[in-house]
Amino acid sequence: MESYRERLPVPGLAGVVRTVWIQCTGPTEHVHRHLPSGGVEIHFPIGGHPQLLGPLTGPAIEITPANTTLVGVRFHPGTAPPLPAMLDDLVDQQVSLSELWGQTADRLVEAMAQATTPERALTYLQAHLLNEFRTSARLDPLVNEAVRALMPWQPVNIERLATHLALSASQLRRRCLHTVGTTPKVLQRTLRFQGFLALAQAGATPSGRRGVDGVAGLALDVGYADQAHLNRECLRLSGLTPGQLLEVNLDRCAREHDHSGSYQPFLATRGGPPTRL
Repeated sequence: MESYRERLPVPGLAGVVRTVWIQCTGPTEHVHRHLPSGGVEIHFPIGGHPQLLGPLTGPAIEITPANTTLVGVRFHPGTAPPLPAMLDDLVDQQVSLSELWGQTADRLVEAMAQATTPERALTYLQAHLLNEFRTSARLDPLVNEAVRALMPWQPVNIERLATHLALSASQLRRRCLHTVGTTPKVLQRTLRFQGFLALAQAGATPSGRRGVDGVAGLALDVGYADQAHLNRECLRLSGLTPGQLLEVNLDRCAREHDHSGSYQPFLATRGGPPTRL
């Protein structure tokens, strides 16, 4: 039976990993629509060849063979594992981990193939990443602060954000391109869209501003000017209208997919103190 279950990462990775997951496809191939999340992902089929999914600026369709078990890791924006390339070189690309990590990836493939359960494979992958971040990774604290400020719910001016970080707008843009893969403005739009998906996934009730409810109300809550604004961004980032996207994704998720871990960081910040930038 097809299944997809997310969970929070081990505590040592909580600051860099948004969620981890295990996916099992059924007797038929699975067609998945990847959506921009602001971060990179590792997709690791047990016994197969792992891939790094670079930062997305639009939808990416992937077909997973039948009877495949994968474990995966989705990183926060700006917190990719050690890589030999800047992230703006990996935008909208899916690259073999062997190309990026060489023999380290090959040894990891062998070790993961020997895991007796998907849970043990995921535990091993997280242990490997934890060691990598302890010994090799260098994160940009100013970009991490920028990412936190650009989360949805409160409008943030990019130039004021740069000033707040004691950077010029061009410096912030360059540092985001290197460590996130996109400009601050593109990241802001991506995170706003993810905030909308988090509300829809959780079945959240609109706050009732301006007496608007339903999808239009959620659009206002997350920072869109109106539902037409949401419609344009949804088409740009997913290739579907909000109605099409929610009909496909929420119906599937209600039956066998659980994305609660992925959207928890967005729901946790809803209703927090206003960002004054």
